[in-house]
Amino acid sequence: MGKKSRVKIQKSSSGASTVVSPKEMMNLISELLQSISAAPSAGKEWEEYIQIRGLVDKIRKKQKGMSVVFDGSRKDYFPDLLSWAQESGASCDSFTVANFGTEGYGLRATRDIKAEELFLWIPRKMLMTVESAQNSVLGPLYSQDRILQAMGNVTLAFHLLCERADPASPWLPYIRSLPQEYDTPLFYQQEEVQVLLGTQAVQDVLSQYKNTARQYAYFYKLVQTHPAASQLPLKDSFTFDDYRWAVSSVMTRQNQIPTEDGSRIILALIPLWDMCNHTNGLITTGYNLEDDRCECVALQDYKENEQIYIFYGTRSNAEFVIHNGFFFQDNAHDRVKIKLGVSKSERLYAMKAEVLARAGIPASCIFALHSNEPPISAQLLAFLRVFCMTEGELKDYLLGDGAVNKIVTLGNSEFPVSWENEIKLWTFLETRAALLLKTYKTTSQEDCTMLEKPDLSLHSRVAIQLRLAEKQILETASASGRAKRLHFEKKLEDGAPLPRYEESDIALLENTDVDAKLPIILRKLEEVEEGQELQVEEHSHLLNGEKDVYGMEMEANGEPVQEETEEKVRKDAFSTLDSIGSSTQITEVF
Repeated sequence: MGKKSRVKIQKSSSGASTVVSPKEMMNLISELLQSISAAPSAGKEWEEYIQIRGLVDKIRKKQKGMSVVFDGSRKDYFPDLLSWAQESGASCDSFTVANFGTEGYGLRATRDIKAEELFLWIPRKMLMTVESAQNSVLGPLYSQDRILQAMGNVTLAFHLLCERADPASPWLPYIRSLPQEYDTPLFYQQEEVQVLLGTQAVQDVLSQYKNTARQYAYFYKLVQTHPAASQLPLKDSFTFDDYRWAVSSVMTRQNQIPTEDGSRIILALIPLWDMCNHTNGLITTGYNLEDDRCECVALQDYKENEQIYIFYGTRSNAEFVIHNGFFFQDNAHDRVKIKLGVSKSERLYAMKAEVLARAGIPASCIFALHSNEPPISAQLLAFLRVFCMTEGELKDYLLGDGAVNKIVTLGNSEFPVSWENEIKLWTFLETRAALLLKTYKTTSQEDCTMLEKPDLSLHSRVAIQLRLAEKQILETASASGRAKRLHFEKKLEDGAPLPRYEESDIALLENTDVDAKLPIILRKLEEVEEGQELQVEEHSHLLNGEKDVYGMEMEANGEPVQEETEEKVRKDAFSTLDSIGSSTQITEVF
């Protein structure tokens, strides 16, 4: 136990070694880069995925047997992980690692633990961080490549690969304890990905695979040609499967911690703590700068032998599936995206855009429909109210008495613009959700029937669960829209007076979040591009608080690239890094 196997060379059926020449592999890599360089035509994303996957499969076949692997199974290394953690100053006396069936491995309490009790801490020296990568064998390449400098997640992936290949790495007890494979869509079979066709999540899944393939091709060339990469242990063995494993390890586990002086936030992998599985709740992990360690307090009371959970953050099930590799059945924060915008050709566009701007909302952006009640946020309510306003109502909110105060009440459900406006907006929501439901090729009942099949693969089951969850949210939104419409039609029919507001009331919105009780114009709402989700970021030093750090555009700074397509890759290889995930993550579902 504990010994790393040597890099293997694939054998042909005749027993002779199959040697892939560097030129042959470089040609395949160039072909992959070229196939990814051009954006696909609208509606052709699936065909592009099949083409890219075909080329990747060719590369994987040539590289079969060349990846670094460890002897034994994952569980064989848990005792080493716990011993290493204890020797390094971590707390290990309240739990052990255990198998929890369908939830996979997690932490099991070895004594009773009280809610809010500090039961786990991990010192900085155990963490794999961007800073430790800079001080490792990866340092010379990091100092000369602007993509690595800009993208901490990519740096962590390469740091992980370099340390895995080093028999003397201080992090081997941690690395050996990681899963050898993951359940992220990067590991799905093509027919399993096909189950997601027609869902909102499929575009992100296809982009994740495409971007991972593009990143791999770019860095394969960089590792082979850049002088600063000559000493990397990856030079002789850097396979697509290696990169896919590293990417999935990072995107399911990475988190943010402060630097030692507290001046910056960096990305890190946190051994042992990342064994905790997810449940609904509150963030209970933070970083203690004084003691220079990650600290986690119990989310609730735990009895001896119970599983210890943490809360990963307010993620949708699409985000859990894509970035963590699991579907969470009782997700209190599940949602689907809905893109809405005021048409620039509409006669009242300028007036509507101005009212929205005063409320801090773009004229076109992506909102979310939620699984709970109400299905829409204060921001979406405000948008729909403006979207459905008449010219007279718009003038009243721009020029009328108390216009500023009226703008602030747009997101407050207690103060309608008019009964007619409420009827319009809820009719719109009811109809829009119903139309989105019609785009699916299966019904909710058909999905439920499919889930009863005993021979479904795990990935197909997760894909169907995600597809079903999207429909259920849309069904709930449509039903809620109908109920609200009927309610306000009754108000109009009865001639009910509109609620009057006082100045002391107008700052309150309907959300329950503390900072949601601010006037809508004081909250940070940023316009997002199509395919991105509009959300208010959570800024905190709490480790398992959500913040996406991807989507940056950065040019590489390395050796000159020979082909025009590669130059393009240098500029946009990481422009959409959903393929590596967001930064709140820990999943054990293997």
